[in-house]
Order: sequence, then C-alpha cells, then structure tokens
Amino acid sequence: MATSNSRKVFINLPVRDLKRSMDFFSRLGFEFNPMFTDDKAACMILSEEGYVMLLTEPFFKTFTKKEVCNTSTHTEGLFALSCCSRAEVDELVQKAIAAGGKPAMDPQDHGFMYAWSFYDLDGHHWEVLWMDPKAAQ
Repeated sequence: MATSNSRKVFINLPVRDLKRSMDFFSRLGFEFNPMFTDDKAACMILSEEGYVMLLTEPFFKTFTKKEVCNTSTHTEGLFALSCCSRAEVDELVQKAIAAGGKPAMDPQDHGFMYAWSFYDLDGHHWEVLWMDPKAAQ
C-alpha cells in the first residue's frame, strides 16, 4: 500500500434523529460541512483528513444489504479520537455524558497512553485517547 498518498476517511454511521445527533456532537465542539449536510445526512468534521457522515437510518439502509446494527445489544465498531492531553480526554468524555451520552468503559491509564470512552445517543462506541508523543517515537 502506498504511504505517500494522503487518504481521507469517511465513517458512515446510522442515526435515529439527525438534528439531535448534530446537536449532541456540536456540544462536544465538532462542526459540520454545510455542503454535505441536508435532511438525510450531516458531514461532521474530525480533521482535514477525517469525517463522520451521520446518516438517517432509512438513508443509511440504501448503502447496504445488511441489517443496521442494534447498538443497544451489539458493538458495530470502536471509533477512536485522539486528543492533545489527558485533560482533553476527560473534558470530551464529560461533555459527551453531559450532552446525553452514556459512559462506556472506565478510564484506562497505561502511563504512555490514557483513554476513556462513551456511547453517543445512538449507542456508537467512541474511544477518546491521548498518547505520549515520546512513547510514539
């Protein structure tokens, strides 16, 4: 696989109430690209290279032949977000819980890496982590 090409990633997630999900993630500090946002989908900006497409469940179903995961009983994936510090990890998870999200796993402190997680309004599992840049070298 070529490593010189910078790839963008678009994670597509089904949501039951698009406006409510947008409000939730806005409260966490995320913005949306209006060019790719309408009444069926919203493009949440993670970075210049990463985006999350929040798709209403009926619209999401047009992209797959499989059933949508029941996130109240199953985990469809773990979506990890990096932070610049341990404090930012705590702040983001606390904002998510205050905005209606649910705690997922307890904080994990591995010394060189710190992580905590939450479930969003639709039960998607978000891992929030900080890694010591010295340990990553």
